[in-house]
Amino acid sequence: MSLFEAVILGIIQGFTEFLPISSTGHLTVAGKLMDLISDTKPERWTSFIAVIQLGTLAAILIYFRKDIFHISIDFIRDNLKAPFKISTHGQHTKTGWLIILGTVPVVIIGLLFKDIIEGSLTKDLYVISGSLIILAIILAFAEKTAKFKKDIENISAVDALIIGIAQAFALIPGSSRSGTTITGGLFCGLKREAAARFSFLLSIPAIFASGMLQLYEALEYINNEMIIILTVSTIFSAISGYIAIDFLLKYLRNNSTFLFIYYRIGIGILIIILLTFNVINP
Repeated sequence: MSLFEAVILGIIQGFTEFLPISSTGHLTVAGKLMDLISDTKPERWTSFIAVIQLGTLAAILIYFRKDIFHISIDFIRDNLKAPFKISTHGQHTKTGWLIILGTVPVVIIGLLFKDIIEGSLTKDLYVISGSLIILAIILAFAEKTAKFKKDIENISAVDALIIGIAQAFALIPGSSRSGTTITGGLFCGLKREAAARFSFLLSIPAIFASGMLQLYEALEYINNEMIIILTVSTIFSAISGYIAIDFLLKYLRNNSTFLFIYYRIGIGILIIILLTFNVINP
């Protein structure tokens, strides 16, 4: 992999991680077009993707630094005073509990299906194109039926669990973490911006755990050249990720997600066409 390819992949990762259009799908298409994905060692590509996700994690931590600070401080303080008495805790602490609850499904499913997630099936472009289209249709249904009444302060434990289960579906390539969680949020009645904001906060533990685990497992593949490539790609994913977060939150204040729905369906169909004419391999 060249430095130029690392920059391109980092930019793709950052923008597509937070826009509801699937980072894994876009990176896999780009990787196959660049001939960077090994059929015999697909876990190397999975490790690369997971490591550069740490750049998008940095983007979240920087963008939501005030929220994260208050949630962390209040969570520690309230639980030292009254452990597990959630009814007496402040809003920041309750948000912390909701993030923990919403993270449970993806942890369980991620551990149970780890080998499948890292295997060749998750790089299959037929699976990715199908997920892009099917999840777009589900998001469209959520848009049409959502009530758009709730802010983050109104999220219940049941809502957090539903959104957490939705996040677990992001383990299917082409589905999109932000796409599935925003969809779950809309089904729970959240306003679009609130659904996106909670989606980003909820992604922090999952991205951190996935990135650190894959970084550890990728150490055997990393040499001096690879360190430079990973560093460059991660930096560009952080920069583009920050821009994507800011854009999406502002966009969803006054707009629906149909722009992304149409885009997902279009990209899904394009991938199928490319596969049909053997422009890229499945």
